[in-house]
Amino acid sequence: MPPRRLSRLCLAALVCAAGPAFAQTPSIRPPIAYAWIDVATFSGMGMPMGGLSGDTPLSALGSLFGGGAKNAFGNTQTGAAGRWVDVTLFTRNNPTLASAQQAVPTGFLTPALRLEAPLEVKGRPPAPADDEKVVDPDYEKPKGRLLLYWGCGAQIRPGQPKVLDMATATVADLGRFFVSRRATQRGAHSAPGRPHWPNPNDTRMVPEGASLVGPHAFSGTGVPEDFRFQIPPMQDLMPPLKVRQSSQDGANQLTWTDLPTARAYFIAGMGAGKDEEMVLWTSSELPDTGFGLTDYQTNAAVDRWLREKVLLPAGTTQCTVPKGVFPGEGGMLRMIAYGNELNLVHPPRPADPKAIWEQTWALKLRLKSVASLMPGMPETEDSPAAGRSRAGQPGRAPAPAAAPAPPPEEKPVLPKALDLLKGILGR
Repeated sequence: MPPRRLSRLCLAALVCAAGPAFAQTPSIRPPIAYAWIDVATFSGMGMPMGGLSGDTPLSALGSLFGGGAKNAFGNTQTGAAGRWVDVTLFTRNNPTLASAQQAVPTGFLTPALRLEAPLEVKGRPPAPADDEKVVDPDYEKPKGRLLLYWGCGAQIRPGQPKVLDMATATVADLGRFFVSRRATQRGAHSAPGRPHWPNPNDTRMVPEGASLVGPHAFSGTGVPEDFRFQIPPMQDLMPPLKVRQSSQDGANQLTWTDLPTARAYFIAGMGAGKDEEMVLWTSSELPDTGFGLTDYQTNAAVDRWLREKVLLPAGTTQCTVPKGVFPGEGGMLRMIAYGNELNLVHPPRPADPKAIWEQTWALKLRLKSVASLMPGMPETEDSPAAGRSRAGQPGRAPAPAAAPAPPPEEKPVLPKALDLLKGILGR
């Protein structure tokens, strides 16, 4: 098989499509207005995604380390420590809606959030003559091996690792190796006619101790006047994951405090092995690469994967990375706590199953808490950085009074592993 085609197959095997946010049937009239709210807490080390952005095989690994999702500005999420809230609104009564407001509890921000849509750019400026030239990049023959381990425990289990030799892999081999569950739906996103927050004209910070619990309301031209709802404590900003590491006879024991609103947990790791080997490990009881799981997932999918023992149940407070899984230099562990997704529709479904359900508005709120750490590195006591919006810009919120000092420049922690991955995927 040509190296170029094999590389594309590798990439395709890593990418999964998201399902629709709201189902429709002949007896259901879709909502006039939709709103999406994404709520994330990041702690530990930020994962510099420099080599993982753009149209390369490396970008397919972004979801493993939280770098595949884009925030309301369309920027690749780096997973830097902090508390993030993204909001998007759309109404069929005004598809070109340019601005709107979201009234929020005083425990979050005051005054109301200002949502703004990006301007639609018609046409493109003329490109230089050189840009019209088609450049066929050089592809190297895939090489190296991928090793997959799974399950918590002090020792590597019999029958592991699962090995993929890229020099001899067939399409069937790729399909068997790159098993990756995913049920991430489209959330808050920036687009013309879909006002979002934060935005360049409202870059306020999420204050320390902020809470989303309480009454909320959307308003704007074409937005239903009754778009009002309550966010309960179960869907408030999640606490940070504080993961501690200790060595137990060569194995790496991870312990953490159970989060009160966590529905389930999952841990994934990537690192360099021996020679030209890339090592993957996940906390799943089944062989899953984990490429799609360190992101928001639907409640139904989380429950299904809990039954399959792919995810760790709520109440779990430890997991051990087996001895010998990461023998080489450089590695990264990524842990996620899934919150309970909130789905609201107004008015409620009629009691009569034959009646047509005329929906006025619908809301989807997703939550997660994610921690990044290097195997063997001690826990950092720094709490997630408050006072920084998703745009990473200083805010105008009344609290805290002063913007925090900018974080130090992040440096790659997986240079060897990423270089190996380039070679393995032929780029």
